[in-house]
Amino acid sequence: MPSPRRLRLGAFMRPVSIHTAAWRYPGAFPDANFNLDHLVRFARTLEAARFDAFFMADHQAVLNMPIQALKRSATTTSFDPLTLLPALAMVTERLGLIATASSTYNEPWHVARKFASLDHISQGRAGWNVVTSGNPNEAMNFGREEHWEHAARYRRAHEFIDVVKGLWDSWADDAFIRDVESGTYFDPDKMHVLDHKGEHFSVRGPLNVARPIQGHPVIVQAGASDDGRQLAAETAEVIFAAGGTIEIARAFYADVKARTEKAGRDPAHLLVLPGAFVIVGESEEEAREKRAILDSGVHYDSAVASLSVALGTDASVFDPDAPLPEDIPETNASKSGRERAIGLARRENLTVRQLAQRLGGYAGAAMAGTPARIADEMQEWLETGACDGFNLMFPYLPGGLDDFASKVIPELQRRGLHRTEYEGRTLRDNLGLPRPGNRFFPG
Repeated sequence: MPSPRRLRLGAFMRPVSIHTAAWRYPGAFPDANFNLDHLVRFARTLEAARFDAFFMADHQAVLNMPIQALKRSATTTSFDPLTLLPALAMVTERLGLIATASSTYNEPWHVARKFASLDHISQGRAGWNVVTSGNPNEAMNFGREEHWEHAARYRRAHEFIDVVKGLWDSWADDAFIRDVESGTYFDPDKMHVLDHKGEHFSVRGPLNVARPIQGHPVIVQAGASDDGRQLAAETAEVIFAAGGTIEIARAFYADVKARTEKAGRDPAHLLVLPGAFVIVGESEEEAREKRAILDSGVHYDSAVASLSVALGTDASVFDPDAPLPEDIPETNASKSGRERAIGLARRENLTVRQLAQRLGGYAGAAMAGTPARIADEMQEWLETGACDGFNLMFPYLPGGLDDFASKVIPELQRRGLHRTEYEGRTLRDNLGLPRPGNRFFPG
């Protein structure tokens, strides 16, 4: 029987593959992260496969890792998301375009204006992924020696989002009458001056961009800590959850949906999309061979650097052939990333070297096998309360994406788990999310 629900599918496209050695895979495009022609090809492939969105993560710094590891990373250069996505809007028609913008190292005005502009340029396909920045080098690029404390970053993020939404509501939808005969361009009664004065921000307004086509671009959040979950429950419409076992995913799903309801929101209006690394093979053995080839391309310099990033401390000083130390200090880096790494080491009794190698490639949730096997897994997650869909990561480009689009998508469509045509023009239309009202001009 067809599933009563359909999967929402995003594509994690910056970096174009989360796996450290993806650029070294035979037949992969080594410059895929920083080649516009390639990125246009990927976006068109995703749209032809009726994906919901092209998602760009972002960092405002080069990754903080030793140069011997950094020199092996394909993520040292990438386009600015709010420069690239308008270009991709010109070569697509329905694909959602989601970009990360930090609430720690931006001002609300910048974010409100850029995403409102993207929403108009794309005719309603913009989404904003709110992050609070966990890379120490980002702090130093913005005049600080270290980050704000974790809880303080989230307090700032709450206010930041509220200000951005207020700026998006600066104008009624019908404010711009452009009456040539009378010479009146807009109705002054339909303009609101925000005049926000809060703990972190003082913003007058109004925004000098008309209200976005979607009312507000779709709000996305990716934090998995307690603060991150609460921020998503109160403000987000999509949460990109960290991968893990299906049991962990079900617990996370139930938690954020309960928080959303407690916050007075409809839980159906917060979509939970765990990350999933997908490797498609004609057989289970072929999928395993592809993973082995990928992992063999990870140098230990990269592996231990990835572990250092996850833990927020220099892991190269640890004995590589001993268990992870018990007394790893807490830092202002991502708490959820640190906890996942430590949890993995404890559950599987991994040495520092083994943990580093796992993290150095990709250690999150993975689905590898035949198209039917991957579809089975996705269906189980959807139908047993583990997700509303997935934010997919491809093992290498273009082959990994092409395999999924040409082999797994038809299997999902056959089962009624994935659309054959888009429901509408906007990202909200296709995600089944309502258009928010204007807080200053209701009705």
